[in-house]
Amino acid sequence: MKKQLAIVLAGIMTLGMVGCGSETAPAPASTPETKTETEVTSTEASVEETAADPMDELIEAAKAEGELVVYGSCEEDYLAAACDHFKELYGINVQYQRLSTGEVQSKIEEENGNPSGDVWFGGTTDPYNVAAKEGLLLPYEAQNASHLLSDMYRDADGNWYGIYKGILGFMVNKDELSRMGIDEPKDWVDLVDEKYKGLVWLSNYNTAGTAKLVVNTMIQKYGHDEGIKYLCELDKNVEVYTKSGSGPSKNVGTGECVVGIGFLHDGITQIVDNGYSNVGLIIPSSGTSFEIGATAIFKGCKHENAAKLWIEYALSPDCVELAANNGSYQFLVIDNAKQPEIAAQFGLDPENVMKYDFEDAKENTTKYVEEVMTALGSAADDRFKTE
Repeated sequence: MKKQLAIVLAGIMTLGMVGCGSETAPAPASTPETKTETEVTSTEASVEETAADPMDELIEAAKAEGELVVYGSCEEDYLAAACDHFKELYGINVQYQRLSTGEVQSKIEEENGNPSGDVWFGGTTDPYNVAAKEGLLLPYEAQNASHLLSDMYRDADGNWYGIYKGILGFMVNKDELSRMGIDEPKDWVDLVDEKYKGLVWLSNYNTAGTAKLVVNTMIQKYGHDEGIKYLCELDKNVEVYTKSGSGPSKNVGTGECVVGIGFLHDGITQIVDNGYSNVGLIIPSSGTSFEIGATAIFKGCKHENAAKLWIEYALSPDCVELAANNGSYQFLVIDNAKQPEIAAQFGLDPENVMKYDFEDAKENTTKYVEEVMTALGSAADDRFKTE
């Protein structure tokens, strides 16, 4: 009844307006159709469905799985902190194991599409690229990838995403060099000088992504044949090949290793966290390369939604800012995270590096390592064990 009265009054008002002398009264606006309660409810539901956050859906699906297995190739403290915080945020039980990148690569190659782990976290991308080429990683288009500083920090097909950047260089024990009366090496060519014989440590080409990066760097820097020749000359001065890329850095402060080749952020850890003020950091004068530390999902993993949620988490400040609080001082590669100030204090510049050909590394790393091992001959039999 009220509705009918309103319509009558509206008509009277319209007639009154005409009677007041409006020569061309505007046509009345059309009255919108009144939707039934069922139609309104249906429309609201449709809007709610459209507005649903895909991240919320992923979180719920991941929680339903309730488990995640992480193989980490970053340092143990950072790995543990990242896994523990993921569990705190989402209530998902996380199991993790620290393995070198080469070990992870070998493990998933042996498992061949039926991996015992779900995600890979940390470690340089050369082994990731080999695994991607072999179809062992699961492509995923991460929402948080929009925060990456450059497309350089991701695989074009979403097989892996970068989480940090580390600069390759030398770490030296300044006290030992002074005691021996030997100058610090300034560049790559210095390391093959006979005076450094038995003083150099490097990681194992078969087990460490860091060492694979060294192989690719020398080949890209000097050319294929000269690069392999250089590595054979360097071998004459190498005392120890460690299983992990951070191995040399952990022995420089004690003097067991006098000159270590590796990532300079590992040297910062020894200085800042372990108090080895006798460690010097050297960026090769003719240029050096860098790693992109990555994260990825294993194809065929048992907890796919939890794995995807891990990728989103790894590309967030919640995860990457844990690094500097746990002895890992790499440069971060997302735009919404705070950089570790201490890296810059040691004179490291993430842009002061050579242009690295990731595609060449992706296509040829396995071949190059095999060629180096063949060139080393019998020396490779007992110095490059993988156990």
